[in-house]
Amino acid sequence: MDGAQRTVVRFLALFGQEGIVEGIFLGKGETAVFLPFSRANRHGLIAGATGTGKTITLQLLAEGFSRAGVPVVVTDVKGDLAGMAFPGADKAPFLKRAQELGLTSYGPQAFPVIFWDALGEQGHPLRATVSDVGPLLLSRLLELSEAQEGALNVAFRWADEQGLLLLVFKDLQALLQHLTTHRDAVAGMSVPSTSLGAIQRRLVVLQQQGVERFLGEPMLDVHDLMLTAPDGRGAVNILSCDRLFQYPRLYATVLLWLLAELYENLPEVGDVPKPKQVLFFDEAHVIFEDAPRVLLEKIEQVVRLVRSKGVGVYFVTQNPLDVPDSISAQLGHRVQHALRAFTPREQKAVKTAAETFRPNPRLDTAAVITQLGIGEALVSVLQEDGTPSPVERVKIAPPVSRVGAISPEERAKVRAASPLAGKYEASLDRESAYEVLTKPQETPVWGGWSWGGGPPRPSQPSRRGDTLAEALLKSAARSVGSSLGRQIVRGILGSLLRGR
Repeated sequence: MDGAQRTVVRFLALFGQEGIVEGIFLGKGETAVFLPFSRANRHGLIAGATGTGKTITLQLLAEGFSRAGVPVVVTDVKGDLAGMAFPGADKAPFLKRAQELGLTSYGPQAFPVIFWDALGEQGHPLRATVSDVGPLLLSRLLELSEAQEGALNVAFRWADEQGLLLLVFKDLQALLQHLTTHRDAVAGMSVPSTSLGAIQRRLVVLQQQGVERFLGEPMLDVHDLMLTAPDGRGAVNILSCDRLFQYPRLYATVLLWLLAELYENLPEVGDVPKPKQVLFFDEAHVIFEDAPRVLLEKIEQVVRLVRSKGVGVYFVTQNPLDVPDSISAQLGHRVQHALRAFTPREQKAVKTAAETFRPNPRLDTAAVITQLGIGEALVSVLQEDGTPSPVERVKIAPPVSRVGAISPEERAKVRAASPLAGKYEASLDRESAYEVLTKPQETPVWGGWSWGGGPPRPSQPSRRGDTLAEALLKSAARSVGSSLGRQIVRGILGSLLRGR
């Protein structure tokens, strides 16, 4: 029996219940409430007004999964979660809550933390190639009109036809510049120069925000997010986002790309005793704000299908109305902290939140939502038989790791001890579209390879050891009709090529 199970047995004995619940102890109301590991990939929602305890609940769940050997990814928007790398202090409110819940063995504990940062400042650089992000997410990131999005899709298709590798930020800049200045030499191009010019101007704005540090190589290998410590605990991958969140669309793009990468690269596992990976997306409302219908449909598809890969996704947001109904319907676990009800929208949110719970005849759910204290929540989880539990008013258990920010010296210490230290820090700049398009051309390009030339050859291997053929196959997969189809084809190609 592992440590997590022993802890659960102790809880059950304290609370006078029989049997073993393999899950995370969330807290206690009239009964003890656990989130079962076997249903943890059915996704979840943590909602509540500012200052009501959402981050504490997120930290508690991340600790529980890590303790059970499940790697997690958490987005740290305010810097509060970095403290998980260090033992918690003996804070009086936490000690009091632990005593109320009967946690006699409550004590401080640190967790195996790995820091990441899409801007490359406070953790291992988190990078994606331009090709892997793709035109759909880039269009939203650039806030393009429908006509401009069409122009970007044409540009990507033309690059595929030429065998041009779109890897780093300057590859995309060079591609658009080439299509603008060589329109007569490019077969089949019917894109207004005004659209291409508008995209280029928006790229300049993104460059000032530091997006070129995200679009590049070596690209993240998602399997590096699934490490376990020598003692068997899952790694807590903390994506530092306090700076990234200043650019909400870039933040949303990083999260959606990460989710899509996990979906593409992980094998189908079906129902498993515990998830393979769990993601916590804080400030999740920015993912859905102003998202076009086609993107929302793709998000819905990926969220629905990724659970068969053993991945659980937990959205953290202030208002439950921030999550579209089509996605909210897929969230089996719900932790609702207090909500205010002063404005009509807030009153609607309270009513909506109350209606999403399985009723408990002993609770007036809508009234209780506005009465909850800090560290209290209404909780409903999927039970072992797959049905939601009746809503319960719960005092949330305290985390055992530190709550709050850490010093730069402490962060540097954790980074130096990381098992991935040095793997992603140095960027790669191999031969790709930029080098091909900016070198002097002896002959024009006519809808195929340059006359007398051949496909561009990389000067270095990519982060996964991709050869030119592998990169071109992945690039060609974008030409498949639907976005979901492209993802599936790229996943199949990736697994075939990695198995060579």
